[in-house]
Amino acid sequence: MKQNIWLITGISSGLGKALAQAVLESGHFVIGTFRNQAQVDVFNDQHKDEAFALKLDITNQNEIREAFETIKKQFGKLDVLVNNAGFGFAGAIEETSDEELRAVFEANFFGALKVTQAALPMFRAQKSGHIVQISSHGGIKAFPGFGIYNASKFALEGFSEALAAEIAPLQIKVTIVEPGPFRTGFASTAFQQAENVLEDYNATAGVFRERMKLVDGKQEGDPMKAAEAIIQITELAQPPLRLPLGKIAIGTISAKLDSVRKEMEDWRQVAEGAVFEQ
Repeated sequence: MKQNIWLITGISSGLGKALAQAVLESGHFVIGTFRNQAQVDVFNDQHKDEAFALKLDITNQNEIREAFETIKKQFGKLDVLVNNAGFGFAGAIEETSDEELRAVFEANFFGALKVTQAALPMFRAQKSGHIVQISSHGGIKAFPGFGIYNASKFALEGFSEALAAEIAPLQIKVTIVEPGPFRTGFASTAFQQAENVLEDYNATAGVFRERMKLVDGKQEGDPMKAAEAIIQITELAQPPLRLPLGKIAIGTISAKLDSVRKEMEDWRQVAEGAVFEQ
């Protein structure tokens, strides 16, 4: 079996940690990133011949550049990039401060974008590679109280869909993974909330915040099964552009598609009427 080299961002916990473990167990080589040097050192001591850790803050352009210089120098190639690092955020749109909004986008959108851009020269030179973007079912459908996070994932999906068409002739693949709720630290350690809370949003954003607390540790999704599914699609000659994961994700995305289709048909006459007469 060919041993592929994977770069997975944010492997300290959650899906990233599960994926790194599953990739190692599959016989491939993992380059994983942590934001803490102590975690890097521990990981490298434990996996001397089968993996390599880097310190990387994906919101730091210099660290991204240095990371890829190291990868190119030490390994010379890269087969799979997984943009996993990021965090959840709850808060009504009006409740969210500019600082909070920008922090979400720096991690979930700009960080993934910059890491993707940094990997593309290697993939283009190789005429091969697979970019896996960890999005969410919330990258297709938005929820009250989750709008800023939704927006960051909608943006991730937007550039990734265009990218897939741009690099397909170069034999480089893109898959957008859209998990529903999975039993990781997403709803606890990797979850932030708007500091400003307005009572008028208690019935919408407030309900969402409370629901996130209640589901923590009880989510339907199994991170190891998600990891196995991701590995499986990287082995395909023609992987899907989108991969929803979990029954809730399928339900969420199906509901969104049904809603869009219904409104389009209901308003087709108005839509088609907004053109110059022939």
